[in-house]
Formats: sequence, C-alpha cells, structure tokens
Amino acid sequence: MTVSTPAPPFRARSAPSAREVDAFCVQYAPRAPGHPAVRDLLRLLSEVPGDGLEPRLEWVARWIHWMRDRIPAQGLTDAEDPTLSPTNSRLALLVRVLEGEPALRASVTRLVSGVCAGSRGLKLFAQVGLSAGNGFFSELTDRFVRGVLPTPPEPGKLSELLLRLFPVPEDAAWLGALSPVLLARLTALVGEPPPPDPTPSSRVRGDLMDALLMLGVQVAALGLAEDVRDRTPELSFRASPFLRLRMVCDVVLARDAAPDALKDLTRAVDDCRGVARSVTRQLESSGVSVDLVYRLERIRRGLDRMEAIARVLGAARGEARWREALALLSELLRLAHADRSVRALVRRNTRLMARKIIERTGTSGEHYITSTPAEYHHMVHSAAGGGLVATLAAALKFVLVGLPLAPFFAGLFVALNYAGGFVLMQLLGLTLATKQPSMTASTLAAAVGEDSGSGRMERLIALVPRVTRSQLAAILGNLGCVLPVAVALALGLQAFTGHPFLEQAQARHVVDALHPWKSATLLYAALTGVLLWASSVAAGWFENFVVYRRLPESLAHHRVLRALVGAGGARRVADALMHHAAGVGGSITLGVLLAVAPGVGGFFGLPLDVRHVTFSFASLTLAGCALGPSAVLEPDFLAAVAGVLVVGVVNFGVSFALALGVALRARDVPLREGLRFMGAMALRFLRQPGPFLLPPRDEPVPAGAEVQPGVIPGG
Repeated sequence: MTVSTPAPPFRARSAPSAREVDAFCVQYAPRAPGHPAVRDLLRLLSEVPGDGLEPRLEWVARWIHWMRDRIPAQGLTDAEDPTLSPTNSRLALLVRVLEGEPALRASVTRLVSGVCAGSRGLKLFAQVGLSAGNGFFSELTDRFVRGVLPTPPEPGKLSELLLRLFPVPEDAAWLGALSPVLLARLTALVGEPPPPDPTPSSRVRGDLMDALLMLGVQVAALGLAEDVRDRTPELSFRASPFLRLRMVCDVVLARDAAPDALKDLTRAVDDCRGVARSVTRQLESSGVSVDLVYRLERIRRGLDRMEAIARVLGAARGEARWREALALLSELLRLAHADRSVRALVRRNTRLMARKIIERTGTSGEHYITSTPAEYHHMVHSAAGGGLVATLAAALKFVLVGLPLAPFFAGLFVALNYAGGFVLMQLLGLTLATKQPSMTASTLAAAVGEDSGSGRMERLIALVPRVTRSQLAAILGNLGCVLPVAVALALGLQAFTGHPFLEQAQARHVVDALHPWKSATLLYAALTGVLLWASSVAAGWFENFVVYRRLPESLAHHRVLRALVGAGGARRVADALMHHAAGVGGSITLGVLLAVAPGVGGFFGLPLDVRHVTFSFASLTLAGCALGPSAVLEPDFLAAVAGVLVVGVVNFGVSFALALGVALRARDVPLREGLRFMGAMALRFLRQPGPFLLPPRDEPVPAGAEVQPGVIPGG
C-alpha cells in the first residue's frame, strides 16, 4: 500500500513563478485549482510589506478587497462544509494557508503587530458615533463643514482605518456576517508576535479600557447637568447613578475588568437609563428642547457603548469574544457613517420635536370635530363669524394696496391686516375653515397610530365622518356669510360714496386672476395650502416654546404684572397665554406668510401669489358688485366662481395631505397603512355618503372617541 506524503511548504517570494503558483493552488484548493481567488491570495501574501504603517494599511485594504470580491467561491471550501458564505469561504482559505505556511504566517503576524502598535483605538471606541458637539446646532455645523471640506488623513487612528476599509454604510452588515470561529482561528495564528512586541489583543484591550473610562466621564458629566437634574427632583445629587457610574468605571479599570466589577457596571448603566427615561417622560409633559433631546440621545448612546465594551471585555477568549467584537464593530461602522450624515442628525433630533408639535396640534384638532347636532350648528355659526372678519380683511386689503406706500410698508400693512383678522377670530372664538385640515389631520394620525385591533377601526369609522362634516360646516359658515356681507359692504359704500368700491380695472383683474385655466390659480392655491400647513406647525412650535419655557408660570408670578393687575389678574393673563398660544402663534404666522410670499417671489423674479378660498370668494363678490348683475352671468365670471371652488379644494387637500403625512411619520405609522386607511374611508363614503356630510339627529359618542365639545377659539 502506497502512503502519500504531504506537499512541502510553499516558500514565499516577492514574485512566485508559474510552477509555484500552480503547486500552491493544487495544495490549498484541490477542488478548484484554477480559481482566481487562490492566485490572488498568493500574490497578496507574497507582497506583505516589511515596515511602515501606511504601506501596511494599504495591504490591509487590499486584503479586505480580496475578501469582498464577488467572484463565486465554489471549490474553495472542503466538501463537508458547503454552507459557508463566499466571504467566509475566502476567510477559511486564508486560515488554511497560514496554518500550512509558517513563513507567510510570520510575515502577516509582523504586519498585524505593526498595525496595532502604530494605531490608537481610543477614538474608535469612545468617539465614533458619539458626536462631541455641545448641542444640536453646533453638531449640525460641524457635520456640514466636514461634508464640504476635505478630511485630513489620520493613519494612526483605527477610526480612520475603519472608514477607509468600509466606505459605505451597507458594509456594516457584511462585517457582522463574518464567522467568529474563523476569526478566532486567525487570531490564534497571527495574534501572538514574538517577544518583546506586545500582543495585538493586549493593545486593543487597553484601548477598550481607556474608552470605557472616557465614556464614563462624559456620560456622567451629561447626566449631572442642571437641566437633567431639574427634571429628576426626587433624586439627590449624591444618589445619582451617573455619579456612581464614574466611580464604577474606576473600579473596573483598577481590577482589570474583573467579572464582579463588570456586573456592577451593568447595574449602574441600567440605573442611568432609568433616569434618562424619566427625563424623557418629563419632556412629554413640559415641552421639548432640541438641545436637551440631543444630549439625552448622547447619554443613551454612551451607555449602550459602555455596555457593549463591557461584553467584549467580559467574554471568554476565542469565538465568544469575537462574536461580541463583531457586534461592536458592525455597530461602530453603522454609527460612523451616520455620524457624518447631516440628514441623519436632523431626522433623529427633530423627530421628537415633530411628534410633540403634532401631538399639540392634534389635541387642538379635537376641538374642530363636532359630534352632535348642537356642536355642528355651533360650528356653522362660529364659521359665519369667521367669514365676516375675513370679508372685512379682504376689503381692507384693497384699500391698503391702493395707498401710495413703499413696498416694505405696503407688505407690512397687508401682513398686519391678515394677522390682525386671524388674531381677532382667535380671541372672539370664530372659525376659519382652511385652518382645520392641518389640525384634524394630526388627530386622525393619532387615531391611526394607536394600537392595532378592531377597536381602532371602530374609532376611525366613527371619527372620519365627524371630521368631514365638521369641515363642511366650517366651509358653509365661512362662504355663506361672505356673500351677503361682501354684497352689503359693496352696495353700502357705493351708496355712501357714489361710486363702486372697486374700479372696473380692479374688478376685471380679480376675475381674470381667479380663472382656473387662464391663470396660475391652481399653483397659487397649492402654495397657499403649504402656507396653511406651515402656520399649523408654527402654532404647535410656539405652544411648545411657551410650555417648555414655563412662560405662564413666569407671568403668574411676575412682580410688575402682579403690581399692575393683582395676583388674580396675573393668573388670568397666564391662563390666557396658555389657552391662546397656539392660535395666536399660528394666526400671526399665517398672516405674515400670506403677505410675504408674493414679495419674496418678486424679489427672486418669480410671479408668486396666494389664493385663499375665503379671501378669494370675498374679492370675487366685491368684483361682481362693481361689474354689475349682467357681468356676473358672463362665462369668465362663472369660470372664476368655479376657480374659487377649485381653490378651496386645493387649499384643503394640500394642507391636509402635508399635515397627515408629517403626523404619520412622527408617529411611526407606515405610509402603506395610512394609504390603506384613506382608501377604506373613500370606499365607505361612496357607499354611504350621508354621515360624511350631515350629522344624524341623535349620535352617541363611542367610548374612547370622545371629543371636546365646542370649537377652539380662533379656529
């Protein structure tokens, strides 16, 4: 019987001959001796640099490129292990080669030792993904500058090497899919350089310990800040878990990450998380600060990082430690890319602010929804008063535009006219129909975002018809009052002055401007819908500002105010501010936006204008009175009337769609679910339109769907 002898070890040279390459391929990949991955590996291992950090880092980049090559890896693994992924098949091939080639293994060992000795991992473990800015805006500026300006090279930092080896965010999944078993075998082969060089594992362990201590200092400082302590008054300073966290980190360092010390660290991290959750709950009731939200996010991320580092330090050597290390490295890579993204920063830090604004807007939206015939009639009467004020504001705008004023003062007075009318509606408890959609959309999003189940669908089925008929009541009230008031005003002024309120040219211009297809009315109506939605966002933001800054409490205890109106009067002023904050903020914003938009467009050479359905209908009515009864029946005037109706639809549709989309996103409701809900409601309307238009004679309010009676002032 003939006994086969193993092939002699391959002797690495800088340029192996063709015969040596063939022998290498047959020896280490007998099932695929011609596979290009085997030849490329031989070439790679033959060109390991002897010294110099930069050449060694370039070699590591070439090795990762070889690992990620998309050429199929069939034949690189043994027949009994066909389940390895292509990447891990190449990794297994590398391990087999290094196990059988002592010379190549020695050169790779020296390279790994040199890279670890010349690199520092403190920034990678303690800073990557944990932005160092003191607030949202400083971090936003820093990321923008880093995205525009070139980044200087930092070859001595492992954080630079991580992004250099894995330049796209999707690489994090690839890194996490590597085999910890194969990596443990590879570490055992090349992770023990000859004395007196320190082992790479000891160098990385030291960096992890330093990072743990640095994170403990940073997180403790953030958690002991004044605005965090103010929101946990029941916790004394000495009992703060953030103070204990700093001390526990010292113990972990002194005892070289002993198991019991790491357990104490885990308990301290959990206690710190509890404090952060408590502060977040306080924000839900006391208003949101973007900078504080940003710092709370840094605290949570710092605690997560400390826990991940503790798991790596506490894991047994070999496969278990590599499993924890891969989880840490893949998360570091994902955060490293997010750390450079301005979009990720804005999206993460504004999400809670957007949700809080939407919640406050949605709470106000409940007051726009009627449930009983009495509330429906109250909505009509309130909207009629809003139509009266809107008609007077539209007439006053014609007066202001006719004055010989400079553009700045003309725009200022128009803005004051609009804002004054809206604020007057707010204070008198009147309703403007176009302000409803963005408010009620947030209320609908709140209902869609509640827990799934049959109860939610029942609430929606009961809520949507009330929303639509409440909106219809507001429209009827607004436009129903505009027509008689505008006619009475125009005819009264004409009888008093002897000439029409509008000149013929002005009236013709109004009619032409509202023509649905001979002018840009539809575009202007869509722009106005955006402005209506923006005003609702401003209303929620201003109310959040008032709540977070505790302005009502400040006014109630203000010495000067109490001296002028007494303690009871100061309290009433504070209550009025809290009650009218959203309405006044949104009203002023909407008035300014409606007046400023045309001027801004003209400044940039864009013929922008606004088309608000109530003001447009009032203007058209005044124009019809100036043109006379015969002109009202002309095709152009009838087309303008149709244009007003289209303006109303576009105003409502755009503002409602924007508000609903933002609200659904803020509440983490998938767009697909929101569209499915809207489709179901449309089908229900086609089958049974009555409840969507008129209230029933007696409608009980379903449990869990009660709505505040009445209408919020300034609706």
